[in-house]
Amino acid sequence: MIVAALWGGVALSGAQAAKDPGDRRWPQHLKGIDPVSLSGPKPAELKAWAKARLANDRKRRAGTLAIRPAAPAAPAAPAGTATPAAKPASSSGVTTTRTALFTKPAAPAKAATRAVQAAAPAQASALVLYDTAGPYGHLGELYAMAAANLAGHFGTVTAKPVSAYTPGMVEQYTATVYLGSTYYGGSLPDAIPAAFYQDALATSRPVTWIGDNIWGMANAVGVSAFQQAYGWDPTNSYYEQGGTVGRIDRVDYKGRQLTRKIPTGFDSGVLHPALSTGPGFPQVTQLAEATDAISGDTSPWAIRSRNLTYLGEIPFSYVSETDRVIVFEDLLFDVLAPQTAERHRAFVRLEDISPEADPAQLRAMADYLHSAKVPYGINVVPVYTDPKGAYNNGVPKTSTLAQRPQVVAAIKYMLQRGAVLMNHGNTHQYGNVANPYNGVTGDDFEFFRAHVDAGDNVVYDGPVPEDSTVWAQARVTSGLAAFTAAGLPRPTLWTTPHYAASATDYRVFGQNFSARLERSLYFAGTLSGGTVNPGRYIGQFFPYAVKDVYGTTVLPENLGNYEPEPYNNHPARLPADLINSAKANLAVRDGVASFFYHPYFAVEPLKQTIEGIRALGYTFVAPADLSQ
Repeated sequence: MIVAALWGGVALSGAQAAKDPGDRRWPQHLKGIDPVSLSGPKPAELKAWAKARLANDRKRRAGTLAIRPAAPAAPAAPAGTATPAAKPASSSGVTTTRTALFTKPAAPAKAATRAVQAAAPAQASALVLYDTAGPYGHLGELYAMAAANLAGHFGTVTAKPVSAYTPGMVEQYTATVYLGSTYYGGSLPDAIPAAFYQDALATSRPVTWIGDNIWGMANAVGVSAFQQAYGWDPTNSYYEQGGTVGRIDRVDYKGRQLTRKIPTGFDSGVLHPALSTGPGFPQVTQLAEATDAISGDTSPWAIRSRNLTYLGEIPFSYVSETDRVIVFEDLLFDVLAPQTAERHRAFVRLEDISPEADPAQLRAMADYLHSAKVPYGINVVPVYTDPKGAYNNGVPKTSTLAQRPQVVAAIKYMLQRGAVLMNHGNTHQYGNVANPYNGVTGDDFEFFRAHVDAGDNVVYDGPVPEDSTVWAQARVTSGLAAFTAAGLPRPTLWTTPHYAASATDYRVFGQNFSARLERSLYFAGTLSGGTVNPGRYIGQFFPYAVKDVYGTTVLPENLGNYEPEPYNNHPARLPADLINSAKANLAVRDGVASFFYHPYFAVEPLKQTIEGIRALGYTFVAPADLSQ
């Protein structure tokens, strides 16, 4: 269950074999894996990126990597601060002696928490800078979108290529984040303006540097000056030790053991910072520690000194529900909302309730959750269709909520007992074709095409052929009409079927609903202001509500779902697994543990999960509370 930077034809494992027409549970495992796993026709590109980075790092160690400085930047228009919106942005102390290498980070201060959308008295603003140069320059925008989405929890965000940086820009924002995804050197000149290097050193505002090129800053400002300011030497820090990146599979943060799972051959390592010991150097605070599974050696994964926070790798690839990306998700509070109080909330939603749902099962779920005083969401698909009769002996079948009064009565019963109605697509399938399975509601994608390959993987093919604002709006309008016809209230929250849609579709959903509650795909071109590339995207989920680069509020789903059976090399996901993921997410000081559950399963596993998450100290809340 991973999320990675993606290219067209991404594969997502699914359960295609041994389908039982009497058992409609098997396809739902898609959502436990969603958004995506790295596969498809171009995984070699990311592997080549890792290989190239390590090759450059070896040359730098050997002193043979020539790095040409960036050309002077052309005059630029003043940078405005804007929340990422539907229209993408076009540019979109210190001690004198040391007795220890690291100090432990201080506990976060207690204070009132911030609302996602409501402006605080002094609303935070973030500048996200990213690389665009070189053969893998497109990765920079994907990673910048991931960082910008998270920063959107705290206030306004401006995202720009680092090459567009102009002097003094860091002073215009609460904090700056730079993602180094292009390793400059050789035939590729350094695209980072000298002004950014100098400003990062001179400013008292927080700067978070992630990944490559921190050695470029040290060289630009002077290695001695960098060491005197920050207590370590990036020019003597490398990704390999003893000629290997090892196998770092664990990152410890705030007492939590987080995972790091990168396929063999795709790992370009974590930078090992060379700490400067002796009189005159400031202390370096180790924020997170990496552990090598082979050697057992430990090294810093994230460090801080003075205004600079450094992370030894970009954490947005190969992400799971217990992953080290949680460190970055929490560290953003330090630089954008340091007074945030500790708070841990949880949320559960019941999934895929269609006109063909069992009313008795729905009422049983409602009775348990009401007795447990757990508010919850219900994701309802207003129209059920089985165009090929896959579950009806070959006879096509379609039904609406209005045609199933007992189901509607059960939904109203749930609403009276703490449920919040949510819209989960119109039909949760696409036409009368396999997409990728059988065309049946709840099994297939509605807003994205997919197929099953020879290796029994679900491959994402891209938006549907007729995808447009008009088409997506028509689907939404039709679904909302079906709720009205059944005498149900209009849902104000949306979850995309199987979470997959185009950038156009996500914006349509944002225009019709107050928030989406889901994981999402983010497409290249969104920040640059160029043509959106539907075949190149990154999948992401969140530990708190965000305002994303589409300009929409997205509520978190970060634990996945209960799934008692393994499918296609993906293990079963039991209550203990969901609880373990919630435990890892306790590292986020004001985070949410959000999962979903299919009501055709028995109540007992749901009860076990809720009780286990509560025992960790989480408080279950309604979806409207997630944005506060």
